[in-house]
Amino acid sequence: MTILIDRADFTDRRLAAFLQAHLDDLAPTAPAESRHALDLSSLAVPEVRMWVAEGGGEIIGTAALAALEPDHEELKSMRTDPQHRGRGVAKGLLEHVLADARSRGVARVSLETGTMDFFAAARALYARAGFVACDPFGSYQHDPNSTFMTRTL
Repeated sequence: MTILIDRADFTDRRLAAFLQAHLDDLAPTAPAESRHALDLSSLAVPEVRMWVAEGGGEIIGTAALAALEPDHEELKSMRTDPQHRGRGVAKGLLEHVLADARSRGVARVSLETGTMDFFAAARALYARAGFVACDPFGSYQHDPNSTFMTRTL
């Protein structure tokens, strides 16, 4: 299957459904105060750049970068459709957003993800991509349900 990555169209109803499925997947993983995923309206702002991966006419993955400081951005809304996991969708999206950040002069990309087993594959992907553990950044606080990682570009 050919996978195409393009900027998100926030009027696409498929994107709204995909992001809601993301929030639904995360709901049982941690208490509400420890869940930091953004909804559609929070992603559709000028400070966020979002991409979708499409395959077979379906949205199969998403990734976004949210500005923190002029040279520091946060990776948000990384999700691969469960039926397409293990096929390189997330790796392709991650490489795409990091290349975009690098091309715009961003020096560092950081992320927050969960500490639970549900997020083990994501943490492994980020580590393979050069992300290392770091202290909370931006408005985050230490939280036993959160892992913070960063990478310089």
